[in-house]
Amino acid sequence: MATLTFKVTRQNPQLIPPAKPTPHEFKPLSDIDDQEGLRFQIPVIQFYPKNPSMEGKDPVDIIRQAIAKALVFYYPFAGRLREAAARKLVVETTGEGVMFIEADADVTLKEFGDTLQPPFPCLEELLYDVPGSGEVLNCPLLLIQVTRLKCGGFIFALRLNHTMSDAAGLVQFMSAVGELARGAETPSIPPVWERHLLNSRDPPRVSCAHHEYDVVPGTLTPFNDMAHRSFFFGANEICALRRRLPSNLQSCSTFELLTACLWRCRTIAISPDPEEEVRILCIVNARSRFNPPLPVGYYGNAFAFPVAISTAKDLCENPLHYALDLITKTKSDVTEEYMKSLADLMVIRGRPHFTVVRSYLVSDVIRAGFGDVDFGWGTAAYGGPAKGGVGAIPGVASFYIPLTNNKGENGIVVPICLPATAMEVFVKELDMMLKKDDDMGPTHEKSVFIMSSL
Repeated sequence: MATLTFKVTRQNPQLIPPAKPTPHEFKPLSDIDDQEGLRFQIPVIQFYPKNPSMEGKDPVDIIRQAIAKALVFYYPFAGRLREAAARKLVVETTGEGVMFIEADADVTLKEFGDTLQPPFPCLEELLYDVPGSGEVLNCPLLLIQVTRLKCGGFIFALRLNHTMSDAAGLVQFMSAVGELARGAETPSIPPVWERHLLNSRDPPRVSCAHHEYDVVPGTLTPFNDMAHRSFFFGANEICALRRRLPSNLQSCSTFELLTACLWRCRTIAISPDPEEEVRILCIVNARSRFNPPLPVGYYGNAFAFPVAISTAKDLCENPLHYALDLITKTKSDVTEEYMKSLADLMVIRGRPHFTVVRSYLVSDVIRAGFGDVDFGWGTAAYGGPAKGGVGAIPGVASFYIPLTNNKGENGIVVPICLPATAMEVFVKELDMMLKKDDDMGPTHEKSVFIMSSL
């Protein structure tokens, strides 16, 4: 599929303002929203097949009008970010609107292959980076491109300024656009701003350990010649990994199991110094960890990046359950107090970036609901992140995305971004982990370090 090329004809980008007048205000983001590690644009893509019941209806016009209506309720998205004292980000609700591109592509959905998964060919044509539109400050907070396909289907691609929303918040907005496109007068979930709920205390006090923001010595080696690949984990693959665990741990979550496996394989692939610390950051949605929970409809960033840390040698030479134990403990760290402490840390330390030296970050969007967004043509054939390795540092992040493969198996697809030489090692390690031999024991999991210049 990577060899597929096609031509996309785009109209000039336009701004879509709210359909009705909206208030002009200055609305501060929360102290979780405006940390350095979220000051980037994140791409999402949705593929929709032709729907005979929508014959003669234009997805571009329907979605454009629905966005304008949705922005009446979500009017901060139509504004622009400004930076105030102490690097505080504030939305000026100017009502200028979000950027929208109408496009046509001379390709059918079928030509993308039996299984839709990242990396997608010609992504930069399906989500065009309008020059001057991608800065964090003073730029549109959303860029949306709707591309009609030759077969009657279409592609909805979106780029979000991550400081405004997390996956749950973005899906909430997209679902509202879908509901309004299908004829609703108002979104079924009213949006809730209330960013003060995730602000620092007065006075701020760091009461928990936040090693994800440690200052770690070392430099980020620029990765050249990056390879992008996606890996599918269905029931068979997950069972093969579970069989590597002691019986008392086999009831662990799929997220924890998969994360332990990928962290281990990736670390072996990039072969750091055996005595150096390596890190896995797990994105944990904290909405339900507050008492009372955050309001339904809250669409800001409401997650933390708790981190598990190990020496490379211990991670790679121990059985899989060593990594699993570290990850399970780390996820349970996220409490209401942890989130308050995190907001306090942001204010005290000037909104630092999470540690990226020898770090890997995973984000589970399996239940986020991207694929369920319906603009009138039904649910998406693929919906979710457009690529792995997003953010300021290529290759650090991976997403867990729900997928039905070409055999009809439901599972999880994980886009991985690594230097090409490391990718070859990663694939071999993963294949060994997924071997279904019944006589596997911990000795099969031993990996020998091969030092490299990566």
